[in-house]
Amino acid sequence: MSGYLPIAFTTKMKSLLGEEFDRFMSSYEDPRVYGIRINRLKLGAEEWRSISPMGEAVRPIPWAPEGFYYEEGARPGKHPHYHAGLYYIQEPSAMAPVELLDVHPGHRVLDLCAAPGGKSTQIAAKLQGAGVLVSNDNARERTKALAKNIELAGVRNAVVLNEEPSALAPVFREWFDRILVDAPCSGEGMFRKDESMIAEWEKHSIERCSAMQRPILRDAAAMLAPGGVLVYSTCTFSPEENEAQIAELLAEYPDFEVKPVRHQFGWKPGHPEWAGEAGEGLAAEQSASLAGTVRLWPHHIEGEGHYAAVLTRKGTAPAEGMPYNEPLIQTVEDNVKRKKVKGNAGAALRAAEKKGGRGAKDGGKLQRAGGSVRHSGKGQPEVVDAAASWHSFADQELSGSFAGTGSIQSFGSRIYLQPEGMPSLDGLHVVRAGWYVGEAGRNRFEPSQALAMGLRHSEAVRSLDFASDSPEIIRYLKGETLFVDAHNIKIEGNPAQPLKGYVLVCTDGYPVGWGKYTGDGMLKNELPAGWRWM
Repeated sequence: MSGYLPIAFTTKMKSLLGEEFDRFMSSYEDPRVYGIRINRLKLGAEEWRSISPMGEAVRPIPWAPEGFYYEEGARPGKHPHYHAGLYYIQEPSAMAPVELLDVHPGHRVLDLCAAPGGKSTQIAAKLQGAGVLVSNDNARERTKALAKNIELAGVRNAVVLNEEPSALAPVFREWFDRILVDAPCSGEGMFRKDESMIAEWEKHSIERCSAMQRPILRDAAAMLAPGGVLVYSTCTFSPEENEAQIAELLAEYPDFEVKPVRHQFGWKPGHPEWAGEAGEGLAAEQSASLAGTVRLWPHHIEGEGHYAAVLTRKGTAPAEGMPYNEPLIQTVEDNVKRKKVKGNAGAALRAAEKKGGRGAKDGGKLQRAGGSVRHSGKGQPEVVDAAASWHSFADQELSGSFAGTGSIQSFGSRIYLQPEGMPSLDGLHVVRAGWYVGEAGRNRFEPSQALAMGLRHSEAVRSLDFASDSPEIIRYLKGETLFVDAHNIKIEGNPAQPLKGYVLVCTDGYPVGWGKYTGDGMLKNELPAGWRWM
């Protein structure tokens, strides 16, 4: 495809790369590579390999412990494990920035330019349910995919926002321990993966992209706590969008410095000499530090083109930050201990509710636990206590092992469990105020698909497991009503629980959605239309 590359692009790359240019150009004749990343909120990489038909055919991606190369014809998006959120399909180089971010359970993390959500789900897996993830994108339409991918991955401790970075900076000033800025860019590194990016490159100039990146990076800097880490990344080769951006930030913010990246896996150093005028105002040591940033070139690695810089803010991180949540998820690899709740799940939720929390608004106000929803109908309108409706559902349908924590928030009829310690989100456009668990209605509570995906099968009173190669799981994923043997419905806890009610449908032990057992062998399909097998 090298013949289709813009002349202005190839001319510039020849000037930058010199004798490496021919090798660089030959990479465009190589087939693109494909990657998936295993979701450690659900299972470990080795367990996935043991249950997946792809397990023997994949190869490890060296810089991503949960990442694997797969062959083009494997079609992992057409397997029930995809619908169970066991992995995310992701270009291999795109896994690098989050690995560099060094996220640990308990951190407050911001993914500032997050859509479609691949890096957010990678961050969430590293948090293991402890701490908070704020995923933001300024494009409203793109936040739909962002929210869905976070829900598919079973993330419990994320808030999804739709804001300009400048609107977030006053709310979250010096609040985050880790910030990822995967900046909008000219996309030169993606030409081989997606030839449509060539037309986009010719339409959106490097100058326009670099002008967008400057304020984004500065707003991000304002939100990083002392002692915190910020990773700036792009999928372009352009120095104006890479080394020059970092040089300008270092010149303007003396409390930021480059943390050198080890140049391994075929990764190559950044180029201080490419920073141009932006690098002229730097001290010699600062300028030299740009070599500690990293470039992923397609002729040196199995992956597309990327750039990343790891920045730290001088100062000491607080010994105790937010009142971090204990891990909500138990993984095979980490064996994280979960809070056990005596009695039913509703009791734990009511205890968590007492801790309180603050709301947000998106054309209205989020309310703390106890907020009411008014439903009109014949006669006098009925007022529904949304939190009480959720508690009642949890009492009846979730087992005592369910450890849902967070501040219970309601927005209209929708109920969320918001990570504790969040600042007020008043005035911000909120897409998801936390883990969306369902909607309160008159005399009923409808659990959400996000709730199903965030649960383990043992946290539901009733569950039903189908093998991933069974015709039943495909029929379920296509939205069909099933007729099942009642003996196959597993009851958690008290065996005297009625069979009628919500059933957590699983494949190979991992949830894919809700069904409703009617008691006569019929399992009504509760899978939303937008989540079905296409």
